[in-house]
Amino acid sequence: MFIFKKIQYNSPVILTYALLALIVAGVSHLTSGMSNTLLFSVYRAPLTDPLTYLRMVGHVLGHADLNHYFSNFLLILLIGPMLEEKYGSVPMLIMMLITSLITGLIFLLVSSDARLLGASGIVFMLILLSSFVNLKRGKIPLTLILVIIAYIGREAYQGFTAADNISHLTHVIGGLCGAVLGFFINRGRVMEAEITE
Repeated sequence: MFIFKKIQYNSPVILTYALLALIVAGVSHLTSGMSNTLLFSVYRAPLTDPLTYLRMVGHVLGHADLNHYFSNFLLILLIGPMLEEKYGSVPMLIMMLITSLITGLIFLLVSSDARLLGASGIVFMLILLSSFVNLKRGKIPLTLILVIIAYIGREAYQGFTAADNISHLTHVIGGLCGAVLGFFINRGRVMEAEITE
């Protein structure tokens, strides 16, 4: 019992997200994927269906299987807590919701008969967001440039050339969300720091 008192729920948004997505994966397994189709996947559906709007955000909780889940959440659990500590839980939650909504909406607009589910848009948002951690006024971090080339460039290229079942568009959109959100959040922090100096 003593050991449990030492364990800290150090990153409430990231840990809760990982736990909810794991529960959704379990329910999906028990329902043979029906719960993912109904609630946790984005696909062409009538705008009169209220679940369409829930799916536009909820798709980041759904995963095809546990391998899909673990490939996303190993990175999220590695990067996310550091970013949540830096930016705070509420801003982190807002950035994740914005990214979910934008990736879901764009996929809905451009997809034909495909389905989108998974946290990869959030993964790419966090990767790009982490490149802004040390942003200074008037400076562009080299790490940001390298990450954009390595991740966004690769995903854009694979989106045109790879014949796989991966939504490279979602990766690019998630990364762009991370870049834009990181720029605006950190720009404000740099300006505040300069005013107090």
